[in-house]
Amino acid sequence: MKKLLIPATIVFMTACTTMPSDPNMSHQKTKQGAATGAAIGAIAGAIIGHNQDSSGGALRGALVGAAAGGLTGGTIGAYMDKQQYEFEQQLAAERSAHQMEVQRLQNENLKITMSGEVSFDFDSAALKPGFKPTLDKVADILKRYPQTTVEITGHTDNVGPADYNQKLSEQRAISVARYLERKGVAGNRITAIGRGEWEPRESNDTEAGRQLNRRVELLIIPIQG
Repeated sequence: MKKLLIPATIVFMTACTTMPSDPNMSHQKTKQGAATGAAIGAIAGAIIGHNQDSSGGALRGALVGAAAGGLTGGTIGAYMDKQQYEFEQQLAAERSAHQMEVQRLQNENLKITMSGEVSFDFDSAALKPGFKPTLDKVADILKRYPQTTVEITGHTDNVGPADYNQKLSEQRAISVARYLERKGVAGNRITAIGRGEWEPRESNDTEAGRQLNRRVELLIIPIQG
């Protein structure tokens, strides 16, 4: 199956497991990994800062290094906790209207599922104008959490030829990717993929099932150092 890249990033395959959304809840191993990663980052940052600026650069470098190094340890969990919390708060109205879902997956990934009914007109890859404010919220959060990549996947139901559905799913994923990039999300963080009718959520034998299958998913993956 062909894959469209805007440009390419590494894709991690995950299984669906719901995780707690409270950003203040973290495991002991998360705290230990965060401390270790931050300490390593602080030392490296201090060395860099000292070499670059003997009048305080070491301190600034230590702070920058601590932030960068922390993400390589257990702080990935805390980082994704906070990002998940923001998505759930900012998209509360859309979630309440069953237009979007926010899920926590294994390996600390997040998945945002957008209903095709509210994001695209029938047989179209053009974003509905009324859905763009929702994508604006998504883009704003993604920009505040740059230590993640975003895999955007389009899905369809099985109505119509399979090759047509495949192309439509790709075009819809690309539409979302390009919109997020126009709103300031770095293009090198984004991958766009079409899965056509091949990964249904529900049976295509009913209209309710087909409606659930027409969707675009955003998989948000932490960048591990």
